[in-house]
Formats: sequence, structure tokens, C-alpha cells
Amino acid sequence: MDSHGTAVTTAPRIRGVGTAVPAFSYTQDELLDIYRIDDERIRSVFHNSAIKRRYLNLPGAGPDGTRYVETQGELVRKHRDSGIDMGARALQACLKDAELTLDAVQYLCCVSSTGFLTPGFSALLIRELGLWHGCGRIDIVGMGCNAGLNGLSAVASWARAHPGQVAVMVCIEACSAAYVVDGTMRTAVVNSLFGDGAAAVALVAGPERTGPGATILKFASCLIPDAIEAMRFDWDDDHGKLSFFLDRDIPYVVGSNAEGIVNRLLDGTGLRRSDIRHWTIHSGGRKVIDSMVVNLGLSRHDVRHTVGVLEDFGNLSSGSFLFSYERLLEEGAINEGDHGVFLTMGPGSTIEAALVRY
Repeated sequence: MDSHGTAVTTAPRIRGVGTAVPAFSYTQDELLDIYRIDDERIRSVFHNSAIKRRYLNLPGAGPDGTRYVETQGELVRKHRDSGIDMGARALQACLKDAELTLDAVQYLCCVSSTGFLTPGFSALLIRELGLWHGCGRIDIVGMGCNAGLNGLSAVASWARAHPGQVAVMVCIEACSAAYVVDGTMRTAVVNSLFGDGAAAVALVAGPERTGPGATILKFASCLIPDAIEAMRFDWDDDHGKLSFFLDRDIPYVVGSNAEGIVNRLLDGTGLRRSDIRHWTIHSGGRKVIDSMVVNLGLSRHDVRHTVGVLEDFGNLSSGSFLFSYERLLEEGAINEGDHGVFLTMGPGSTIEAALVRY
């Protein structure tokens, strides 16, 4: 056992990470022009988002240049087809980073909140990539932006119980398959924020240290029942499709509860917040990030990758924190023994946290 009570010989460690996005990206001004949005209130929402560019699978344009309005069935197909494409590429990039092959994968967890499929992405990716048919699998659906850490917890538990075997989590979010374009402020907030993307991590539990990846030490969760309706999917009868809702007070709700969950995460470890060298936080939006900074006493440097991912990709839902984690590794600023915190937030309202050691 180490000083944190973790069994070193079976501690799950991230061996590789990979990400993928669609082929096409758009600036906020390009999106406003594409959808011919003239309402100054909505334009200000896009311009004040702190987002420079997002990758999206948009529908084609008609003869007059107007974008085609997709039915719910077409959105489900977009979720499936683009999700398989992005998920497969992210998984392959992850295994390449880990110097592992497809036939090494023994367990697959797929996370998504932008559509519903049966069978789910885990079965579809096994078929698409020719993974082992006896691969254990689980699909985590509908938990929202926090779900990447819910999935990571399940994968870490499996890896800990199966030392030496490879477990993979893939977060697949085709957020453009959850858009409603109707000119209202409610949908404009969502449409100004989310982007499409997938991210994957490979975990292996064992005594060996290979590369700079994070060893998973501990998880903590916080559900805020009073805000359970603050982020949700509703069925829109007028448009015949699902429509996502974000309450304007979300940044303050999650921010006011962030300190408590981080304190609980560190309880019993001998660590203080000042001992955390690397903060990998969900790129939920400009106000969400600002709220985390204020309530956790962080610097702008602490959230540089969170801000950078928001600027370059928008909110990627469950996989956002892995895009930031990938950038942290690429930066090369990690020292062996550094501690870090992963932090995600989403519907419930929920905050998820993980303590890691590099």
C-alpha cells in the first residue's frame, strides 16, 4: 500500500489517450451567417462564448443556401454514423499512443449523451474495428457532461480487478445531433456552445510505470438535488425532436459546490488543494470555468488547457476533460509524483472528481 492507501500493484494507470473530431469546423461568425441569425441578443450569446471555433457535422444546404432542417430520425442516424466514425478514430489514436493493438482490448466502455442507440456504441465499435467478440463492455448513456468520469470510474474498477488487461473508455458526443434551430434564446444558448468530438483512454493496472500517464487514486461524486432540472433533455412537440435545456444559473450552482467535493476527494490523503499541480476541468463554458477559478482559488494558468479546449472546440460534453488531459501531456510540464485533479460537471446537477498521480 502507498501513503494514500492505494494498492500500488493494481493501481489503474492511463496508458494512452486519443481524440477525434469531424472534418469541418466553423467560427462563431460563420455559424451565425450559415443560419442567417440577425437577432442581436442571440448574436451576443455566440460572441460572448469565448469560443473561437467548433467542429460540427452540419446538414447540407438547399438551393437557396438555407440549411436543411433535420428530423429526429436523421439526427439519430447522425449520432450513430458520426459517432462510430469519431469513436473509432479516437480509440485507434489512443491505442497507438499506448503502443497497444486492437486485439489487446479486453473491456470497452462507451459514454454518450447526444443520442440513444440499441445496440449501443460498444457493440457497434466492436463490429466496426474487429475487436475481440468476447470483450467485456458497458454503455453509459444520458448522464451528460460529467459522464466521462463516471465511465472512467467503471473502467478503473474493471482494470483494478483484472491486472495486466487493457480496459478502454471512449466518450462519443455528436452534439450537432442534439440541436434544435428555432430562433429562440433557449436553443441559442445550446447551439452557441457545444461541438462534436470523441476521446478515448486506455487503462492497465499493474506495478510497471510506462510513460507520463496518470495513475487513478480516488473518485468522488456530488449530486445537487435542488438543481436536478437545471440541465435536461425535453421532448419538443412543436419540432418533433429532443431539445436540450441549460439553466442560466448553472455556473453558480456547480461553482458553489466545487469546493466541497474537492475537499472530500482529498480527505484522508494528506493532500491539500495547494498540493494539486494539475487541474483538468471540463470546458463547460466561460462562466463555468470562471466559477471554478473563483470557488477553488485557481489561477488562469491552472485552467489554461480547459480554456484552450473551449476556444478551439467548444463544449465537447463528456470527453472535454480528456482533450485537456491530452494537451497537458503534450505540454511536457508534468514531473513524476505530481498530483492532479480531474473535475467534470453536468446534469443532476452533478460534479464528479478524480484524484490522480503522475
